[in-house]
Amino acid sequence: MPSAAMPLPPLFLERMERFLGEEYPAFATALQAEPRSGLRVNTLKLSRPEFQELTPLELGDPVPWCPAACLLPASDFKPGTHPYHLAGLYYLQDPSAMAPAELLFTDPFREGEQILDLSAAPGGKTTHLAALMGGRGLLVANEIKNKRVGHLAQNVERWGAGNVVVTNESPERLADHFGPTFDRVLVDAPCSGEGMFRKDLGARADWSEEMVAGCAVRQGNILRVAAQLVRPGGYLLYSTCTFAPEEDEGVLAQLMEEFPEYSVVELPLAPGFVRGKPEWLPGTPKSLAGAARLFPHRLPGEGHFVCLLQRGEFSARERRPAASGRGQSSRRKTEKPDLRLWQEFAAQALHVNLAEERLRVAGERLYYLPEQSPDFGRLRIIHPGIWLGSFKKERFEPAHPLALFLKPGQAKNCVNFPAESRELAAYLRGESLESPARGWTLVCADGWPLGWGKGVQGTLKNHYPRGWM
Repeated sequence: MPSAAMPLPPLFLERMERFLGEEYPAFATALQAEPRSGLRVNTLKLSRPEFQELTPLELGDPVPWCPAACLLPASDFKPGTHPYHLAGLYYLQDPSAMAPAELLFTDPFREGEQILDLSAAPGGKTTHLAALMGGRGLLVANEIKNKRVGHLAQNVERWGAGNVVVTNESPERLADHFGPTFDRVLVDAPCSGEGMFRKDLGARADWSEEMVAGCAVRQGNILRVAAQLVRPGGYLLYSTCTFAPEEDEGVLAQLMEEFPEYSVVELPLAPGFVRGKPEWLPGTPKSLAGAARLFPHRLPGEGHFVCLLQRGEFSARERRPAASGRGQSSRRKTEKPDLRLWQEFAAQALHVNLAEERLRVAGERLYYLPEQSPDFGRLRIIHPGIWLGSFKKERFEPAHPLALFLKPGQAKNCVNFPAESRELAAYLRGESLESPARGWTLVCADGWPLGWGKGVQGTLKNHYPRGWM
């Protein structure tokens, strides 16, 4: 509930009353209500009906604009602590924040597409995109802030998607390296956070009209670079969690003036969505009514703005063609690694064959790259693919992300515990367990891979990573 100690900014309320008119009382009432939470099922692993049949969690109504998601009823239970969450079976997310990834695929995904999530942390939209892509194509998830990129990488690892590369770069360096090569680019821009006011007291405290203006400048700079990363015919999706037209329609109006080859794609409206509001900002192109706005008094979610643009042929001011080329692979430039230890481990522990041409050694680590892995040059890569494990002295040690990448039945040695069992709770605390298992063993919760253990003389030694406990 909104805190009396941190009231909503009066100038914000005055602006919204002016914008919304007769809808304002319902909007103001909604800001006093409890925010809604959503649970999005990882369809790379199972369907929503399969999850609903499996889970003991109480689930609410489906999210109308996201077939893989349900609303969560108010409860004292914390679903982020459940083993199914740690196994990557679902992601907890504001229902409104599920709209951008869905709307980016207004034009259906095609095999071989390359997609960029430019400001990806903490990973909600990245994991959503990966699922909608079915683990195919290439998804580059970029985060410029060092403190946030680790959280992004962990969420990607938990999701078990084999087509994601996580980078830690500025948009400018990505544009300089790749040029206009991506089929789709998603920009979830940092903003004043007006749409999150009933959840984020800090956003209320920081808000001012000057902050809105400053955010609009920063968003324009980011979007200007993002526009240079989209191929002709490709799509650029811009989203924020603010109501401010200066940060929404206004930023896009400036972009379209500078890049006239971009045009607005009119978005389909799910229940509760409304059209963009170019009339809120004089001089804004009427075509921006094709955007979508999400208001908390109209739907079970927070405030959001989403607009999809399509790029036509390059304008005369286009800088240059792509630098890296589609289909060029960085792994071709590396020497063929000695994979003997990996092959021995895979033969003993796995029921799945991973294509050798997609394996890459980086230091002592072995990665499984996406099917499409272009040349990343000197860009800073945090997560080039699935981290399979590390080469130690005369042995191979599997990594936690490999466990979460595996599907049920793909490991030869498994121990399976009920999700609510004391044994599984002990495992997640880092304790070793009594077990007749021998060698590397996959620990599962109701059949779903959760992490590794190693069976030695009747004891299953715990290899669950400390940072995940």
